[in-house]
Amino acid sequence: MSFNSINDTIIHQLECIVGKEYVLFDEGAFEKYGKDETEDLLFYPEVIVIPITPQEIATILKLCNELNVPLTPRGAGTGLSGGALPVNKGVLLSMERFNEILDIDERNLQATVEPGVITQVFQEAVQEKGLFYPPDPASKGSCFIGGNLAENSGGPKAVKYGVTNDYVLNLEVVLPTGEIIWTGANTLKNSTGYNLTQLMVGSEGTLGIITKAVFRLIPYPQYDLLMLVPFYSAEEACEAVSSIFRAGITPSGMEFMERDALIWGSEYLGDESLEIPENIQAHLLIEVDGNNKEVLYSDCEIIYKVLENFNCDEVLFAEDAAQKDRLWKIRRVVGEAVKAKSIYKEEDTVVPRAELPILLRGVKEIGNKYGFQSVCYGHAGDGNLHINIIKGDMSNDDWNNKLSDGIRKIFELCIKLKGTISGEHGIGYVQKEYMNIPFSNTELDLQKNIKRLFDPKGILNPNKMF
Repeated sequence: MSFNSINDTIIHQLECIVGKEYVLFDEGAFEKYGKDETEDLLFYPEVIVIPITPQEIATILKLCNELNVPLTPRGAGTGLSGGALPVNKGVLLSMERFNEILDIDERNLQATVEPGVITQVFQEAVQEKGLFYPPDPASKGSCFIGGNLAENSGGPKAVKYGVTNDYVLNLEVVLPTGEIIWTGANTLKNSTGYNLTQLMVGSEGTLGIITKAVFRLIPYPQYDLLMLVPFYSAEEACEAVSSIFRAGITPSGMEFMERDALIWGSEYLGDESLEIPENIQAHLLIEVDGNNKEVLYSDCEIIYKVLENFNCDEVLFAEDAAQKDRLWKIRRVVGEAVKAKSIYKEEDTVVPRAELPILLRGVKEIGNKYGFQSVCYGHAGDGNLHINIIKGDMSNDDWNNKLSDGIRKIFELCIKLKGTISGEHGIGYVQKEYMNIPFSNTELDLQKNIKRLFDPKGILNPNKMF
């Protein structure tokens, strides 16, 4: 697919649409906007444009569509699959000025939000009114709601409360050809036509640009209890996960961390409060929440009884809010800690939760065969295992040429276990070569045809997913 380049005439037209100060084309801006959190990848766009209204976006897309110029939408740049990288140059469109919470409707437990709102800012705004928006990716303090929508983000709370698409009622979207549409209705039920809302969520900015989102909210739970459980075996930690669910408990958080994940996270924060004995190989971070403390204590007693069937050390029960925050902070920075330690690649695998022990064992066996180490952690309650492959002593040749074969084997194992190759990070730019593992040619063609229907010229976020 070939595209046209940006010229002075196009830049002038963009300046007329959004104002000269919101059209950038200097090298400093290219450095900032040409990367996200995906490894060390960097792609320069030809121009950066920062609109503030859906109408401005519509005019920009019409211009790009008419002139056959590629356009890449971008949120906060916290993505891990390269979805916001301008790999075909052209226009990079930043959503940073779409940063308003437009309405919190307490009567209907709904909120209307622009995509440039930081997820944690939105959560805290609704919490002040006693309401809860549960999706909470590790980067919630910096990521945008729009990026969460693009990737259908989850996070620790997903195990009990679901992921982003479970809370989306309606979206305002600008199509690649410049039309502005609403995808649904602000209702809890909707059986009217195809579900365009859910099609947009998780489409990674390839079908349209979301400019408003209507979310459903739920009442905020009053209490939560948190425990950190050390295991002598990482596989046993994984086995304990499904046992807890089978005992009738649905935690609000169920996180798995291998030994190095917890140690590196603690070191990254400079937190020396946790002592991890040499024989401890993994931890589960387990949270329960609700509105009745007695019920929560009862849930914890059941969890304790389940854990008696496993070879684990003394359970740490978080005593206060500060200790809870510290433990969650360690878990949330693991990805950053690994990145600070070594060149790495992160794979976002997911399988039915009872198959986690098999997946973890297989990852280690594949690593031994292909010569790489891995640090694993993730949302165990969802069966979502983040595999951080560490370059370490691996040669550049093996890293660049042999590693992809090992990753393919990991993904093939996921499919064999009835899972798939991404749980929440998306496919984007770096995983698209593996899409023929979960999907047949027929299934891929259906998806490509949907893309062509929305974006006949293929200008919107090209070279992603397929």
